[in-house]
Amino acid sequence: MIIKPELVKKIKDYFNLNIYETKVWLALLGKGIASAGEVAEISGVPRSRTYDVLESLEKRGFAIMKLGKPVKYIAVKPNIIIEKLKTNTIAEANDKIKNISKLKETDEYTELEELYTVGIKPIKHEEISGSIRGKSTIYNHIKELLENSKKEVIICTSVNELNNKARFFSLIFDRLKKSNIKMKIALSGDEKEIEKLNKKLRIKAKSISIESKFFISDSEQVLFIISNGKLPEEEIAIWLNTPFFTSALSYLFDKANKEPAKEN
Repeated sequence: MIIKPELVKKIKDYFNLNIYETKVWLALLGKGIASAGEVAEISGVPRSRTYDVLESLEKRGFAIMKLGKPVKYIAVKPNIIIEKLKTNTIAEANDKIKNISKLKETDEYTELEELYTVGIKPIKHEEISGSIRGKSTIYNHIKELLENSKKEVIICTSVNELNNKARFFSLIFDRLKKSNIKMKIALSGDEKEIEKLNKKLRIKAKSISIESKFFISDSEQVLFIISNGKLPEEEIAIWLNTPFFTSALSYLFDKANKEPAKEN
């Protein structure tokens, strides 16, 4: 049995194995049940190393040691491996999320916040601005921007974008309503879809004819999405903390949307 180098490389990366583990596992899959000597012959891995590699694969759930003598190993079905890896990944991710969440309760986090506050106080508003790259990072900033608002938020985007992120925005809208924050929302796209979304999210979004995506908080901060990359990591936004410009933009938004909203 010939094991293709291209397959070895891809399987190694997919399953987070080293080169010997990959070759031995592929050899075992091709044989079904095999001794260390047989696996060494098929895989090309030195026989002296094959025993250790098979033990490693057994511990990780890629192989099962057959009872009896001579000692032989049985390959585990790939689908079972994938399901196990999925379960382990989810468990590891949940543990990391719990640990990250607990960071806010530490003294070190308090010191980080104090450092940021001390550093940011002497800086002029207009200097606190920058570009943000990547859809996930952009939406984290949108969440922070909107949820830290004190009086009013303005949201201008497309009905498709709001639909695609309905759960994300629904949670934000609920929090803003509970805090009595005024929401002004304008959406481009199909008017019937806008009406459906208004009922679904219990909002009063108006229809606009231009395609634009920006989010304003208290007429002080604005986040513009300036490009929609083909890949999520290619999307770019600009964040500005300048009341002089943002209040003017808020005024223009109000002027463009002064006609009464349609009843849902």
